[in-house]
Parts: sequence; structure tokens; C-alpha cells
Amino acid sequence: MHSAPATRHPLLWVPSGYFTMALTYNMLTAAAVIMFSNLGMDNGEAAAYASALGLAYTIKPFFAAFLEMYKTKKFFVLLSQILLGVGFIGVSLVMNLPNYIPLMLAFFWVLSFIGSSQDITTDGVYVTSLDAKSQALFCGWQSLSWNLGKLAMMSVMVMLSGFLHEHYFGNDPHASGPEWINSWQLVFLMMGIIMLVMALWHWRVMPDGARAENTPRTPGEAISTLVDAFVTFFQKQGIWLMIGFALLFRISFGFLNAPSMLFMKDSLENGGLSLTNQEFGLIYGTFGLIALLVGSLIGGAYVAKKGLQKALFPLCCCVNIPNITFLLMAFYQPDSHVLISLGVVIEQFFFGIGSVGFMIYLMQQLAPGKYATTHYAFGTALMGLCMMLTGMVSGHLQVAMGYVGYFVFVMLATIPSFLICWFAPFPHKHD
Repeated sequence: MHSAPATRHPLLWVPSGYFTMALTYNMLTAAAVIMFSNLGMDNGEAAAYASALGLAYTIKPFFAAFLEMYKTKKFFVLLSQILLGVGFIGVSLVMNLPNYIPLMLAFFWVLSFIGSSQDITTDGVYVTSLDAKSQALFCGWQSLSWNLGKLAMMSVMVMLSGFLHEHYFGNDPHASGPEWINSWQLVFLMMGIIMLVMALWHWRVMPDGARAENTPRTPGEAISTLVDAFVTFFQKQGIWLMIGFALLFRISFGFLNAPSMLFMKDSLENGGLSLTNQEFGLIYGTFGLIALLVGSLIGGAYVAKKGLQKALFPLCCCVNIPNITFLLMAFYQPDSHVLISLGVVIEQFFFGIGSVGFMIYLMQQLAPGKYATTHYAFGTALMGLCMMLTGMVSGHLQVAMGYVGYFVFVMLATIPSFLICWFAPFPHKHD
């Protein structure tokens, strides 16, 4: 795969690259929850399987260096997108088989590692092809495009699956079971085509990406560098409290994430809100995401004004206290879409404000040092580990407790977050 001669202005490949990353990630770890539920899995299985697919994204710091040593970064971006395209089309085809679930899960498992490799190498092209000024200039496009990809997956694709299921195939939108196979097959077929088109587009416009100065030249060097980064990570001042922070700051959201989506889809008899895929995509995938983005902007401005050390505990309150909206909705089971939308928007808006504190803490307190990028990746990996482990058990706990009892448990799960936030160390002082 050699670069075609073409204009490589960052706006030609940065938005499309991060949009494609977001489509893959949100299909495998978020929209999959809805799909599994549609196909008839119980809440425990749906949450566990989707959360387990986050493993590849959690451990990607440990194999990222090996992708740096061979070919170009662009080569691996194109290869991963071609494999993702073929893989999603393959998922669509295997859903025709009688016992397709195990094979589909195997496809997803492989695709999650390919998707995480796409993330690593797309980031690599961005970092090594743009100078510091350009990286800052296009960072907003990067973030906006990723969130547009999430919107396209959680809103457009989920709503499309529901529309096809109800209006094209003529099925009951509230019933789960094998009747959903046809509509999700078309969604996966579209996903596959999009990935292949993106690979062709990026072949035309994406730069190769340069080798970073500290890129290892052999597998031995890569392992040696990783070991040194790992050892120095644990030599940081206050490291165990910082590890606790990375693990626990968003623990209540880890427990809330998958069950909150399943709650909105579940039947009234089971204690849910009985939303169709179209209604879920509009309320959670559109209104909720917009509220999250607005909250993130406000959270960043708040930290810039107050400073992280003063802002951290209020941000922790923003992450945790609004979870009560789902407890209230589980208790009253409102049938008004306005009230349901309001509950989702409040929770997502304040989560957006508060989650900014987590990322900035990792950047300013955990990451600084010889291996800043790697140590920051370790911090996000710990957060991903928390999300994966809590997500894998969340559905089973919800089934055992019921929605009201489970959302009470989610509120109790905020306590570790408050405690670790109160004792979080600040070894590096910033203005």
C-alpha cells in the first residue's frame, strides 16, 4: 500500500480518521449492548459481552510500540480499516447461520483488536505528521470528529436498525428475538462498506506518518522500553493513590453505563422504560451526546478558571450525584419522552463537566516525566479496566437486584470516587 500523490491538508484526513475510529469503538462497546438486547440476550449477557470487547482498547499501550517498528503508520491504518470492512461484512453474513452467536462474538473479539490498532496508528499519523502548532490547531477537529462518529453510531445507526426492523421488515419494535437479525445485518453491511470507503479515501489523502525519535528498532528494544516505562511508573510520588484515582474516579459510571441503556430499552413489566431503538437513538444517542459535549466544554472552562486542585471535588460531585436521575426514572417509570430526555440530558451534561477533571488529572499529575505519553496511556488503561470489569458484572447485578435496587447500588458505588478524590495527591503544581 503506497501513498497516492494527493493533497494532504489535515482537514482531508483528520476528521475522517477520527470519525472512523469512533464508529468502530462505539459499535463494539456501546451499540453492541443494544444489539445484544434486541437479539434476545438477557441484561447480564448483553452487558458482559459488550464490556469484554473493551479489553483490546484497555491493553493497547502494551502492543502499541510493536506497530511503530514496521512499514509506515499509514500502512497499518489502511490495513486495519480494510480488515474492519471485511470483518463487519463477515459479521453480517454469519448472522445467517443457525447458531451464529458464538461465531459473531469471535468476529467481534478479533475486530476489537484491529480497531484498537487503528486507533494507535491513526494517533501516530496525527502526532508525527503535524508539528506542535498544527496539532493544537486541529485538536478541536479531532475531538469534534470523534464525537460525530459516536453520534452517527449511537443515534443514526441505532435508529436505522429500529426503523428497518419496524417499517421495512414489519416487526414489533418492542419485542426482542431473532426477528432483529435482518435489520442488524444491513447495519453491519453498511459499516463494512463505510470502512472500505474510508480506507480508499485515506489511501488517497493521508500522509505516511514519520517515525518518532524514540521509536524502538527491534522487538527487544520495544520490550526494554516498556519495562523501563513500567518500572518508572511505580516510582512516581503518590503513585498508589493516583492509581486508585484512575481506577475509582468513574467507577459509578462504569456500573451505570450499560444498565442505563438496557433500562431505557427494557419492557415496563421488567421495570424499564420500553423505548424503541428510534426513541433510544434520539434521546440517548442525540440529546444525551449533545449535553455531554456542552458539559465537557463548560468543565474545561471551569478547570481553567479555578485550577484543577480546587475544581476536582466539585467535578467529582458532577460525575456522581446526577446518577440519581436514573434511580428516579426507575422508581416512577415515566412515559413522557420529555421527562426521560430531561433525565438523560441532566446526567450526561454533568458527567461531561465532571469527566474533564479525570483527563486533566492524568495529564498534569500522573503523566509528567520521562515517559509522559506512555504513563498517560497507563492511566487511561486503568480507567478502561475499571469500565470493563464493572461493565461485565453490571448486567448480572441488575438482574439480581431489579432496576430500583440496582440504581440504589450505583449511588452507593459513588462513595469510593468521593474518597479517592478527596485524598488524590498533587505532586506537580500548576498555575
